[in-house]
Amino acid sequence: MQYRISGTITTLFILLLLGACSSTSDVKTIKLAHGLDISHPVHKGMVFMAEELARVSEGKMVMDIYPSGQLGSERQLLELLQIGSLDITKVSASAVENFVPNMKVLGLPYLFRSEEHQWKVLLGDIGSELLEDGARYWLRGLCFYDAGSRSFYTKDRPINTPDDLKGLKIRVQNSQTALQMVKAMGGAPTPIAYGELYTALQQGVVDGAENNAPSFYTSHHYEVCKYYSIDQHTSVPDVLFISTHAYDKLTEQEKEWLMKAVNASVPEQRKLWDEADAEAMAAVQEAGVEIIYPEKEPFAEKVADIFESYRDEPAVYDLIQRIQAVQ
Repeated sequence: MQYRISGTITTLFILLLLGACSSTSDVKTIKLAHGLDISHPVHKGMVFMAEELARVSEGKMVMDIYPSGQLGSERQLLELLQIGSLDITKVSASAVENFVPNMKVLGLPYLFRSEEHQWKVLLGDIGSELLEDGARYWLRGLCFYDAGSRSFYTKDRPINTPDDLKGLKIRVQNSQTALQMVKAMGGAPTPIAYGELYTALQQGVVDGAENNAPSFYTSHHYEVCKYYSIDQHTSVPDVLFISTHAYDKLTEQEKEWLMKAVNASVPEQRKLWDEADAEAMAAVQEAGVEIIYPEKEPFAEKVADIFESYRDEPAVYDLIQRIQAVQ
């Protein structure tokens, strides 16, 4: 096996004491941590990346992977990167906007016209600029991973129109864009850490949440929420970041190996995503979840003014216009 996934909880104090990027004899080890379950297609994409890294470096560079929030929440992992105590993390673009402000554009509802449009943006000049922008905040973007589209799931009633969200507490990520979106649709946005959401749903702290199908399934939230309304309000990608502290310590050869592995993992992860999305939808339906396909236009109309609200942020507003102009 050419990569290693930690199966036990490693305390933050040990990680801080030992440091992140390390060398054992002639082998460079880099540490990656994230919050997803090991059955998730994004995790599997990163496992493929780790295997590729070991292959292209002929074992001279390996990656230890700490999944399932073992080393902290998305915010905590980003902070560890900033101080150089962790090498790499994968987070949702929504979680990054508090660290890399321009990244918030990717969380805007109904920004992308289609999946094809989204990937033209992410794999083009705009995507490259957003990845590079993080370096100012000690977070060097490596690539975007497919995280599908996000839709609402609820416990007690289906969401057929935005009016059905009224009075419902909907869990969102700690993102001003997500808060603004759910509020505009009539719901009560409630930020809760992803790892705490299952219990929050069970106990009625929130009435529902919003996420993509594989996450809805692998998190087991479908056991509590029996309505899944496919309104596809956002298509927020995941982002792979490396700490600039760690990146600057790599040799040119090691950087080349890493980027070869990263670039190879992107199409592989997208293929894994498509497979997992279809499997997840079938599995939650079999488990008794009612799938609803509401008209998207009423939802889009509710949030249309959000784009204009960014006129006071010229950099973000310019990105909105450039993204909309991509054909």
